[in-house]
Amino acid sequence: MVRSITDAGFISPKEIQARTLTRILGGQDLIGIGPEGCGKTSTYILGVLNKLRQGFEDAPRALVLVPDKEKVEEVIAAFERLNQNKTIRIVGLYAAPAMESQLNALADGCDIVVATPDRARAIYLKLALNLNKIILFVVDDAELIVKQGLQLPVVELANSIQKCQHLIFSEVMHERLDKMISPFMRQPVTVEVEELGENRVGTHPQILYQVPNFRTKLNLLTLLLDDAEIFTKAVVFVNTRLTAEKVYNHLKPRLKAEVAILNPVFFESQGVQSIDEFYENELVRILIIADELQGDLNLEQIPFIVHAEFPVEKEVFIKRILSSGAEEDEVLAISLATDFELPMVRKIEQSIGQRISVEELPDGLIVHVEQKEPEPKVQTHKAPKEEERGAAFHEKKASNAKDYNYSSGLKAKMSKKKKHG
Repeated sequence: MVRSITDAGFISPKEIQARTLTRILGGQDLIGIGPEGCGKTSTYILGVLNKLRQGFEDAPRALVLVPDKEKVEEVIAAFERLNQNKTIRIVGLYAAPAMESQLNALADGCDIVVATPDRARAIYLKLALNLNKIILFVVDDAELIVKQGLQLPVVELANSIQKCQHLIFSEVMHERLDKMISPFMRQPVTVEVEELGENRVGTHPQILYQVPNFRTKLNLLTLLLDDAEIFTKAVVFVNTRLTAEKVYNHLKPRLKAEVAILNPVFFESQGVQSIDEFYENELVRILIIADELQGDLNLEQIPFIVHAEFPVEKEVFIKRILSSGAEEDEVLAISLATDFELPMVRKIEQSIGQRISVEELPDGLIVHVEQKEPEPKVQTHKAPKEEERGAAFHEKKASNAKDYNYSSGLKAKMSKKKKHG
């Protein structure tokens, strides 16, 4: 193990490895929070290999859940690079045209299963994935699994294991993730590391608002941008032109002619054709810009840069908030983020070498509450109520009743007929 770790280039342990490996080997449930590249994956791989010293057995002893096929292959490659015990067998489960090869690999026996939650659950329901001997249950990139809506397979698989150690690794911790793991975690310890870039990038002052959903974002934008004395000129960035139309339609009833879209999709929407036109127009003070089909924009004269959505590439965001360093450069960058966008926030913070200040939500903000799906009604078969009998009702003769099973002889007596034969 030591030789394979040295050959892989691990000279000294990273912070998350130094703080968690002893807890993993001690059998404690653990939640590891850290940015990309801090060593989360190698941490649990070393922990699993240390616990599974001997192999192999017919049923797996470790189950690792990851978001997608690419991550499955990446984790398996990392296991094989650090695993010097060739008797330990590893099987990957992910969506593929045919399931037979994966079923055959499980039937041949393995010690570690690396899988996507939906494929692992599907094979488990086919009674082909034996969880009776699992001692380690690992969820990697848990925030991405929540973003994909795969919480139910994770919880079902965890609840199907009678007793084991649970390890959760994620870039961020938020309410949705906590809701997923809380049913099966047993008094976990949380270890969080912060690894910011060494070079601090000069940026405009930034503030961040954390909101539960997109509808609340729209309400917050309306509440902030309605103050014309402060927000004299502001640009609002979104990802797509259709989203720009949605934001415009939400702001228009309040801001009316003060809001416009850069190159709108629909003819009815008020728009401008260039950023220079926005500068010169004294009536329009809010401009909505979609990332798609937009090149470099000159934002030097804009005092407020608002990101209602984060761009796909963090470099695009960083380029917009870079400061020139001049004293007259008074620009405030405002970002709105849901739980799903917090990983991008962490990546940006890691790149610029500083934390973004989180502000409390302003008073008067209407927080949209997502409606829960109605629970299915359970049909219960109740005995029909006996109808009230009217005055003209009379009981049927026993011989005409339909709720009996009399013998033919008794039937003959009841009908006053002699029994034949």
